[in-house]
Amino acid sequence: MDSLEPRDEFDLGEVPVVGKPRDYPAGKETERHRHPTAQLLYAVEGLMLVGTERGQWVVPPTRAIWLPIGTWHQVSMVSPVRMRSIYVRGDRLEGLPADCCVLEVSPLLRELIVAAVAVGRVCQPGSRDEKVMDLLLAEIGRAPVLPLSLPQPASAALRQLCDVWLAHPDDARGAAEWARELALDPRTLQRRFRRETGLSFGQWRRQARLMLALQRLACGDSVLKVALDLGYASPSAFATMFKRELGAPPSSFFAAS
Repeated sequence: MDSLEPRDEFDLGEVPVVGKPRDYPAGKETERHRHPTAQLLYAVEGLMLVGTERGQWVVPPTRAIWLPIGTWHQVSMVSPVRMRSIYVRGDRLEGLPADCCVLEVSPLLRELIVAAVAVGRVCQPGSRDEKVMDLLLAEIGRAPVLPLSLPQPASAALRQLCDVWLAHPDDARGAAEWARELALDPRTLQRRFRRETGLSFGQWRRQARLMLALQRLACGDSVLKVALDLGYASPSAFATMFKRELGAPPSSFFAAS
């Protein structure tokens, strides 16, 4: 069901930024909805999948997803999630992301999110709480963007290709072989894929493998099993890719988070 969360709950009034805590069990899914504010969605613990009209986003712990005003989205909890949301009024968005994106959450940004949740709706002008909120917005604006989205092609043919590959992520066929499946010239396939997703077919598959790996690891699968199931020649090759993208090896990523 499509829903817009009640405006009275998120009408921030005189307070431009509000934090809100929520905890969810593994397997919980929210209804598809949107907010009249921008939202920073952060998990202190647990892994979330966020589906939007542009595609799917994976949000591991120590990361957050930024959702502009009015973005339709649905959140699925892959594991138990301690969620913290920051809602930002439309007149305070200067310098903040214009599009959906997954952001790196630094230790400072994490503490500011926690502090904003504790402040609630009472924030006097010139107070320490107001300064906390101002610094929070500044840190959101400078947070690095991470490659944790999986944009979906617009055309039915390319969506079908993606669905087939996602069902068999160990399929090592190259773009030329997939192009033959669609009766396309390989260069045409690459142009269409980049036009519709912003990524080459190879880049899209790497991001898809990373997202699938995070889901599997969050559910307790071994690094060896995940690496082989995703088509990597060895666990070390998988670990190299994982550390390059996320800054920590898969064996310790969730423990470190």
